[in-house]
Amino acid sequence: MKALFKKALLAALLATSVSAQAEDLQLRIAYLRGPTDLALAKENGSLDRALAKEHVKVKWLGPFAAAAPAYEALNAGALDVTTGSSTAFVTAIAAGSPLMFFAYQAMPADGEGIVVRDDSPIKTIQDLKGKKVAVNKGGTGEYLLSRALQTAGIPENAVQKEYLSPADTGTAFVGRHVDAWAIWDPYLTLARKDYQGRLLINGHNLGSENAAGYFVSQAFYQQHPQVIKTVYAVLQQQNAWAKAHPHEAGAIWAQQMGPIGKGLGDGLGEVNTVPVTPIGDIEKQHIRNIAQWYLKQGLIKQIPDIDAHVIDITR
Repeated sequence: MKALFKKALLAALLATSVSAQAEDLQLRIAYLRGPTDLALAKENGSLDRALAKEHVKVKWLGPFAAAAPAYEALNAGALDVTTGSSTAFVTAIAAGSPLMFFAYQAMPADGEGIVVRDDSPIKTIQDLKGKKVAVNKGGTGEYLLSRALQTAGIPENAVQKEYLSPADTGTAFVGRHVDAWAIWDPYLTLARKDYQGRLLINGHNLGSENAAGYFVSQAFYQQHPQVIKTVYAVLQQQNAWAKAHPHEAGAIWAQQMGPIGKGLGDGLGEVNTVPVTPIGDIEKQHIRNIAQWYLKQGLIKQIPDIDAHVIDITR
């Protein structure tokens, strides 16, 4: 009888220990101010609820102004999951960051581009020669400008790159400290609506292969792959809702921007409700093309192993 009692007590203690360990698991997520399905999940609590069923507590960190600082935080072990761009992803993994790409969202045509002020004499890409263009270093902005310059046959050094975060560029743009701004949403919509910006060329016409994406640290994924599968399932649910309710989704994204987002909801919703997909061969080729582009432009020293940093979330 005593032996049975001890065995039952040991089993109960073990179960309690396992449960406590599960409840202690924390998923640290960086969020960016932008039109993403992760932002919707944060707002309505759907991801917190889904992961709570698996004894995972979500800790939201941010907002981050762009992908690069979020990637740096992930690289430093300060967070586990973030959104960002495939362009910044390439420069990050080329520098040795342990990022894993697990969900892909192709950038809409009017979701990125180069803007100038309404009264600017700049009418074509050729007119950018000798001008100051604001970009985020190693990210979408620098990629868009680089594509624009090569498309027009302009050397990289023919323009003056001003390395600024998107949050800091608005003041520089309005104050005429820069002549153009290579940017993406929500800042592109903001520039066009509130900063008297004019779209010089959009991402599609630049031949951009950039995408928004969802990323996890290699260490977290190796230890907790099911958690990331749950994150992906919630993203799919939020994406389906956003496509069916673009104006409502846009209103949420605008609200998350604070005062500067006022009046931007319809524009954000109409442009940015595009599918979230797994990363297959086509998506990986787009990423490789970006890497090859960066290598050619001298922005990275070698092409990273894309396959080693991509997750097949369908497995």
